[in-house]
Amino acid sequence: SMTTPIDDVLDDVRAEYAQLESILDSLTSSQWEAPSMAPGWSVADTVLHLALTEELVVVSLERRDGGWTTRDRPLDEVVDGHVRENSAPAPEIFGRWRAACRASLDALAAADPDRAVTWAAAPLKPRTLATTRLAEHWAHGLDITEALGIANHDTDRLRHIAWLGHATLPYAMRLADLEPVAVCCTLTAPSGAVFTYGPSDATATISGEMGTFCRVGARRLPASESELATSGPDADAALAVLRNYAA
Repeated sequence: SMTTPIDDVLDDVRAEYAQLESILDSLTSSQWEAPSMAPGWSVADTVLHLALTEELVVVSLERRDGGWTTRDRPLDEVVDGHVRENSAPAPEIFGRWRAACRASLDALAAADPDRAVTWAAAPLKPRTLATTRLAEHWAHGLDITEALGIANHDTDRLRHIAWLGHATLPYAMRLADLEPVAVCCTLTAPSGAVFTYGPSDATATISGEMGTFCRVGARRLPASESELATSGPDADAALAVLRNYAA
């Protein structure tokens, strides 16, 4: 059978979920209740947030109403409200997240790959939506493992997250009232493989470790502290607005 373009991403999303699941599976009840690096959220709250957004993937792909309605409130307020309203014991949250991940993967695999669906800021095609799920689980996985002092190894799955950050640069620049420019990013993955995003003749360039680039895009590391090399006009401005998701 032919491989659809989303399969390679979904395999990596599935692997990212599995890595996080094995970490969560080993946590004590006090670790579940401990603060994560996500401001105001415990580890349990952070996993609940991931469960709720996975459930929204299914809602969006089924094109039902009741997905992203922000009722004129800032998105992060809405997201925090959802977490507060759905509070539950940690084992229940863990089960809800696992079920939501399975349902989300199934829905993404079955979706029409060419049809964009409603998401937080702008409609996304399933492949991009799947990539945002990988990016969000990776970033919140860091929030959990860094808070608890647990080892969490970067993998070459970061290449999808780096792609997302680069692909949404024009959107991020426009959002910051900047004129979008072509940017070439040359990034070294954890395996040592080098990935290039954007036109090789772009005058604005960003280069360095892929994990660092992804942490800047996840807003887990300030661009100014990142040690990524930039050259050409607007490269620093682009790096300053880098986001790993379209919101």
